[in-house]
Amino acid sequence: MSDRRPRPAWRRPRPEPPEADAPDAPEERSSVVRASVYRDGRRVASPATLAETFRRLREHPDGMAWIGLQRPTEEELHSLAAEFDLHELAVEDALEAHQRPKLERYGDTLFVVLRAARYLDDQEEVDFGELHVFVGPDFLITVRHGAAPDLSTVRRRMEQDPELLALGPEAVLYAILDAVVDGYAPVVAGVQNDIDEIETEVFGGDPAVSRRIYELSREMVEFQRATRPLVGMLHSLTAGFAKYGTDEELQRYLRDVADHVTHTSERVDGFRQALADILTVNATLVTQQQNAEMRALAEAGFEQNEEIKKISSWAAILFAPTLVGTIYGMNFDNMPELHWAGGYPFAVLLMAVVCTSLYLAFKKKDWL
Repeated sequence: MSDRRPRPAWRRPRPEPPEADAPDAPEERSSVVRASVYRDGRRVASPATLAETFRRLREHPDGMAWIGLQRPTEEELHSLAAEFDLHELAVEDALEAHQRPKLERYGDTLFVVLRAARYLDDQEEVDFGELHVFVGPDFLITVRHGAAPDLSTVRRRMEQDPELLALGPEAVLYAILDAVVDGYAPVVAGVQNDIDEIETEVFGGDPAVSRRIYELSREMVEFQRATRPLVGMLHSLTAGFAKYGTDEELQRYLRDVADHVTHTSERVDGFRQALADILTVNATLVTQQQNAEMRALAEAGFEQNEEIKKISSWAAILFAPTLVGTIYGMNFDNMPELHWAGGYPFAVLLMAVVCTSLYLAFKKKDWL
């Protein structure tokens, strides 16, 4: 006799729909990553198609089907909706990516949208994925959009713990939640390292750091959108412990996940504030650098003007004797003072007076 706890009344087997496993059904495609049927926490079948999965689950009315899909087609989701009575609004959301994290209940089926994240070391950026989960009385369906999260690890972990897997689809949901939240830890570490590098670049005067700050700030906005709603979702699940008779072990499991996601959400909030502060400091440093460059340019211009003044002053001083000498060097026969005995001393004296007057005038204006 099995020691598995009795199945709740709301998890009774579903009647077999007619023609559900027709061989010419059009839903079989490679988007089915993996499908398994479990009974008492142990895998009893690994069907290759959705139709075979439906058939094997009906052979084990007290079993559970775990179906993993990667970007399924509309026909596949409609096939699942017909088999498991999924709500059309939830199916419509699962077809489209870019949904916000949320938790909605449609009768006996729970629909959960999660945003997973992973840190790409080579690109030094955060990559976000989207996961839609349908949780019913005897089935769990995951619809993945993106590379994250890696649910194969979750499946292996659950299969290695039959007692936990025997608790049903709720246990698998909590394991998925835990995997998604644990996946945030490397992202947090990678972002913290990026922020440390950015602080060094800011004070090192790297001109490309502004773009990096902006890009990381945008990633933190996305990260915040992924983690903040998850806090409320887990609180909602916690509030439903008594109403839905959640197993005590799963309650402890969920509270631990809630603690982790709360901590992660607080770290993300701190990252956004830190990046805002760094951006302000960087703008201040850039402004200071620009002011210093403008000041240096102004000083260089001032020095250049002073040199031009000196050159212009000496050019004017030297031009005066040149003008006098040019006039008296024309050698016209009828030119006055040409044969005057005092003409030469007068010309030299005139040159000296004009040059001295110009020198004193420029000196008074501080051009020399």
